[in-house]
Amino acid sequence: MSSTSLPPLAARMRGRSGPQRLAAWLVARATAPATSVWVVIAFAVVHAVLWTAILTNLKAAQDVHMDVAEAYAWGSRFLFGYGKHPPLSGWIAGLWFKVFPVKDWATYALAMAVASAGLVIVLFASLKVVDRRRAFFVVVMVALYPIFNFKGFKYNADLLQLLTLPLLVLAYLHAFEKRSVVSGLWLGLAGAAALLTKYWVLTMIGAIGLAALLHPERLRFLASPAPWVAIVAMLVAMIPHLVWLWGVDFVTVTYAGDVYTLSDRGRAAALVAGYVGHNLALLALPVVLAALVLAWPPRFAFDNWRRGPNPGVNTSQALNVWLVQAIVAAGPPLGGLAFTIYMKTDWGISLFFLVPLALVAIPTLRLRSVMLPRLAAVWLVLSLLTLVASPWIARREMAANPNGATGYGGRSELARELTQAWHARFGTRWPLVAGYSEMNTPMTFYSPDHPRPFTVPYTAEETWSSGLSTLDDLKREGFIGICDTTDNRIAACEAWMAKEAPKAEPLVMTTQRFFHGQAGPAIVWKVYVQGPGTQ
Repeated sequence: MSSTSLPPLAARMRGRSGPQRLAAWLVARATAPATSVWVVIAFAVVHAVLWTAILTNLKAAQDVHMDVAEAYAWGSRFLFGYGKHPPLSGWIAGLWFKVFPVKDWATYALAMAVASAGLVIVLFASLKVVDRRRAFFVVVMVALYPIFNFKGFKYNADLLQLLTLPLLVLAYLHAFEKRSVVSGLWLGLAGAAALLTKYWVLTMIGAIGLAALLHPERLRFLASPAPWVAIVAMLVAMIPHLVWLWGVDFVTVTYAGDVYTLSDRGRAAALVAGYVGHNLALLALPVVLAALVLAWPPRFAFDNWRRGPNPGVNTSQALNVWLVQAIVAAGPPLGGLAFTIYMKTDWGISLFFLVPLALVAIPTLRLRSVMLPRLAAVWLVLSLLTLVASPWIARREMAANPNGATGYGGRSELARELTQAWHARFGTRWPLVAGYSEMNTPMTFYSPDHPRPFTVPYTAEETWSSGLSTLDDLKREGFIGICDTTDNRIAACEAWMAKEAPKAEPLVMTTQRFFHGQAGPAIVWKVYVQGPGTQ
């Protein structure tokens, strides 16, 4: 067969170098209907594996974050709520650790599995708006967003929204397109899954509702069964949680109101400013890197922008994305100012994954095929460089902040010592641990006995128990209570122990961890050992 009879792509590839052939292969596979999804799935798997290794190295000197240990504790029992949040994050952690060992690396693998699954869903959402070329570019931009890599080390309800909110947006775009009963059912179930993650997703649900009302095609959508089926399906799916919520006197709502309501408007304004600045800084990395790729070489930069029809963009669906992203970007800061709310920077984790799609969906942007392998190469080089540097970064961070008690406080060492102490006294499995959440859930995670946590109330108004244990359980089964002497609530903790465990054996333990010769903080723990049946 002569070269002139070869397919055009194959003919062009024959004269190219190895990197050029690889780039052409990636473009061909990432834009072909038969292979594009599998390319993104493979990309997501590699992303998860690479960043699990990176995070394991980066956090080698630290215990897992309290939120991660808390999610593990919640997953030990499949309840319909856990005091602070709805149940989905606990359920997923429980299922994960039925398969994976209770090790630090497995928590980072869980976080990256969630983030990488979110990347795949972002692809499907993007395909409702742009062509496959642009959709792959969006996925790589999102993978460069720090929330989906080094800032995503902490599995909790906030991080899980990187999975449930893209799913919600995908379901909305699908329902807006199909306007059918089935699409409305999927939208309602996606909304319920999001709400069972965290009530904060009401911001996204509200944004979707407003976008639907503001869209020029709103009457076609609202006249269809899709939105009304969605509302009914979401409410029905939420019934078990709502029944639980009623039964516990709306404890999760009480938690949010008690913890995040402020009376100081000046402080609220400062927190809102920090929230905005933090999230803009995180978004800068993927946006700037993508802009540099698009602008290289500079002589062709202006060729990337042209007026006229763009068959690669569905402008109706793009308008949905622009509206939703604009509303969730502006709404929470304005709400924080209006209602003087304690705005945490972590709350923005889930709200800006649409920014890459919103930018790539600009119709005047002409995205050339060569941009795809270039941005993928940027992602790969940055990931590999971070992997190589991660052990050094871990040592450097501990050297710079050796007294960071939260990360370096030796809670895992204390868990092992307390397990041995319980076994020596009673010869049975350690059943329960009492303390503040920052203290008791790490014991649940690190002790080989995985004792159930009981959260000591700091004030009489605190009622948001996780539901995993009760005071009666403590008295019947026995427990170990722990007070951290570096915690400013130490007096309240000691008072609770004196009241609820007056016959407990008091102990004082000190832990200090070392990492590559670098000493962490030495922390003194006041420990109270109360045996089974002690009143």
